[in-house]
Amino acid sequence: MDSNTITEKYWKMIRLEGKEVTMAKNQDREIHFILKTADSLVTGFSGCNQFSGKYQLATGNRIRFLGLATTMKACPDVAVNEQEVLEVFNLANNYTINGDTLQLNVGRRAPLAMFKAVYF
Repeated sequence: MDSNTITEKYWKMIRLEGKEVTMAKNQDREIHFILKTADSLVTGFSGCNQFSGKYQLATGNRIRFLGLATTMKACPDVAVNEQEVLEVFNLANNYTINGDTLQLNVGRRAPLAMFKAVYF
């Protein structure tokens, strides 16, 4: 397992359940997450709220997200279904990585979501 390819990168969501994800004009920032190697911490933004929790990586590109918590900001004018975004992290149990593209998957089904690495 080469966790260096998935950790310490800014992963911007580009597809959710097969549909392209675009940022709304009034959205604070893009949907993304970062897996930090220190303390196995995941942090991110789900469209309206920030989230954080823990993650576990295992051989065979296995991944689990644990204890995700979000801020409780209300964003009635943002057209993002945050529950769908957060459900990706609750369901995902494996990932596929190809260069700067990451897919979070459950079992062998179609990807739950697709992300692109962003470098600053």
